[in-house]
Amino acid sequence: MKKRVCILMGSPRKNGNTMQLLQPFMQQLQQSGCECELIWLYDKNIQPCRACRCCQKDHSIFGCAIRDDMPDIFDSVLQCDLLVLATPIYSWYCTPPMKSVLDRLVYGMNKYYGEQKGPALWAGKALALVTTCGYPPEKGADLWESGIRRYCKHSQLQYAGMLAEHDPGYSKVFMSPEKAERAAQFAAKLAGL
Repeated sequence: MKKRVCILMGSPRKNGNTMQLLQPFMQQLQQSGCECELIWLYDKNIQPCRACRCCQKDHSIFGCAIRDDMPDIFDSVLQCDLLVLATPIYSWYCTPPMKSVLDRLVYGMNKYYGEQKGPALWAGKALALVTTCGYPPEKGADLWESGIRRYCKHSQLQYAGMLAEHDPGYSKVFMSPEKAERAAQFAAKLAGL
């Protein structure tokens, strides 16, 4: 059976750095026998979480009261074997639609917040990061990775690592053969999980 990979893409730019990094990454996943679904978050209607806790009433469904595109994203995430969060770093963290998705998923997937504590619907699922940043990764993507490690622990997800690449600036070419090779190697590692 093919491994299903859901990639949530948090970049507003369809030909930007993060997408350039994702191309060899997805190519390697597909060559490794994975089926990839790419969801462009900026193309979706994703409202921020209201912390109303309607999603906590039924432990078997997403159950969110907000009517937007999140139920389809929830279904894709729930059905995948590997979840990949791909985002450029803005102000040391992910982009706004990615943050909204993460907030909605932490409630919709984790039934911890109602009158009776329920399960994590995605417990055991692997999660990986693909990110680009304007600072060296150890100063630009470290807070993002730290936050996601905590998010994974709380949600009973398996943190599978991060590929972070530095953007040397607007006047320079972002992609290089070395970055493409690192992206392919990271994908091969994830395909083998």
